[in-house]
Order: sequence, then C-alpha cells, then structure tokens
Amino acid sequence: MQRLEQLNRWLKTVLPGQDFELSPASADASFRRYFRITRESDEPSLIVMDAPPAHEDCGPWLKVASLFRDAGVNVPQVFARDPAQGFILMSDLGSTTYLDALIPDNAANLYADALGSLIAIQRGSAAGVLPDYSHELLLREVRLFDEWYVARHLGATLDDAEQSALAGIYERVIATNLSEPRVFVHRDYHSRNLMHLPGAGNPGIVDFQDAVYGPLSYDLVSLFKDAYIHWEEDFVLDLLVRYWQTARQVGLPVRGDFADFHRDFDWMGVQRHLKVLGIFARLYHRDGKEGYLKDLPLVFDYLRKACQRYRDLTPLLRLLDRLQPRAVTVGYTF
Repeated sequence: MQRLEQLNRWLKTVLPGQDFELSPASADASFRRYFRITRESDEPSLIVMDAPPAHEDCGPWLKVASLFRDAGVNVPQVFARDPAQGFILMSDLGSTTYLDALIPDNAANLYADALGSLIAIQRGSAAGVLPDYSHELLLREVRLFDEWYVARHLGATLDDAEQSALAGIYERVIATNLSEPRVFVHRDYHSRNLMHLPGAGNPGIVDFQDAVYGPLSYDLVSLFKDAYIHWEEDFVLDLLVRYWQTARQVGLPVRGDFADFHRDFDWMGVQRHLKVLGIFARLYHRDGKEGYLKDLPLVFDYLRKACQRYRDLTPLLRLLDRLQPRAVTVGYTF
C-alpha cells in the first residue's frame, strides 16, 4: 500500500490537474508491476511501470527502449521517468498480446510482422552497446535446469556419470551458441511480449530490459519454439526459410547455408529450453507462481525433439528419457 501511495503522489506531479484511475495492467516474472491509467477526458490511456529500486533497475529498460525505437520498431514512448523511485510513465500498447490474437488464419501475417520488427532490431545492432551474452551467462542459465527442474521439481538425483555427461553437453551446446553471428537479442521475443496492434505498428514490443548482444538465432527460438503456443514444424520451417532469405538480402550475418542456420536454431533452442524449464520450476517452487507449470510439457517436448535430431545430444536424450518417460503429452497445437 505504501508503494502504491508513493506512485500516486508521483503521478500527480507528472499529470498535474488531471483526474485518473489506476488499474492493474500486467505483471511479469520479476518484481515489476504495470498499471493502466484511465483519465476522465478523451486523452488516451497510459501505462506506468512500478519497478522497486531495491529489486529492479530502470536503466536497462530505458536504454533498450531508446535503442529499439531508433531501430524503427514499436516500443512504448516514454513521457516521464524517475529511476530513483522506479517509475516510468509510457504510452499504452494495449492489452491484446499475440498469444491472445494468434489463430491459424492470421498466424502467417502476424509472424511476418514480428520477423520484420526482429530484422529491424538486428540490423541496428552494434558491439559494445549491450551486455554480451557470454559463456558465463549462458552457463548460469542452463544450470537452472539441474538445480530447479531436476533436483527441486522432479526430486531426482544425478549420479556422477550423469553429472559429467550433462556438464559436457552444456559446454558443447554453449560453444555452438557462441559460434553464431551476434546481434541485439531481446531475450524473450515471444507471444506474450508482442502486442497485437493492427494498423498501428504491429507488433508492439515489451519486456525488453534484459536485452543483450548475442547469438542471432536466439530470438527466433523464443518466437517459434514458444513456451506458450505450439505450431507444426512445417509451418515454422517455412517461416524460418523466409527469415533466412530476407536476412541475407538485407545484409544480416546469417549462415550462408540454411542447414547450418537451422542447426544453430536447434542448438540455441536446447540452451533456451534447459533454462526455461529451470526458470518455470523456480517460479513455482520459490515464488509460488503455479501458472507456469502447465507450460512445462511443451518446453520439455521441444528439448527432447532437438535431442532426437542430433547424435551429439544423445547423452542428454538418455537423461531426459530417464527423468520423464516419453508418454508425456503436449497440448497447445494448432
């Protein structure tokens, strides 16, 4: 309540003389909260971010918003900011996410829009501007799998041979990831962070504060091996080919051979899905957010299918099969 009172006081200073009402707009997996501001006049609604400084730093969000806006994509416009208090007043990109809007009839067009924005971000990339997606960070992420998914969520214990095999797989996967061309990476470019805005700069892009400079295929994995919605592989492959062709035409540093590009995509997916399994398990067991449990089977299925495709990932496949039988079923298929 004290934090909400602090927010209201700040808003009265940046919206002087205006009557307004606050209502919850969204929350994410961090300490950030977002409120929608409705005003009595015909003025459009606004969004205010509440990011408690003890837990969150507004600086990265503001920096990435500026970079992405300069790249020509649709991110919230900032009207007022107070990083010391952890408040940002911004434009409202609506409440309809891609996850809400996607159906088979519009999927090709919506994903084409999303790829257009992604290519714009990638074309604006430069080294030394955002943090590197380093070996240390990639490894710290995948280790969430054995700590939170295997040990805490499944209650399983790995023997010495399995631990050694898993460590070797981590290093091989990360080496492949780091061999990719590098660009700006949103890091969560998926259906819950893309806003459906037909006729108004579709998509709107949110939740980009963790952006880094890293592997080119990472955001493609987030988009097409989405933890919240599943598409058949033929559909995804068609979109990947279109991206690859366009990226080459505009001068992005994609692999010259599509097979090599697709292998990068699959191995980047292994890294991401090991991480996501760990994060979703942690969100449940540590933070009490049980809504992510329903998404675990799809993420596990993505991981298993990638391991089935590459002989070098056989040790990980064997471990997955021991941890969870292949009878696990996956929904969310259109």
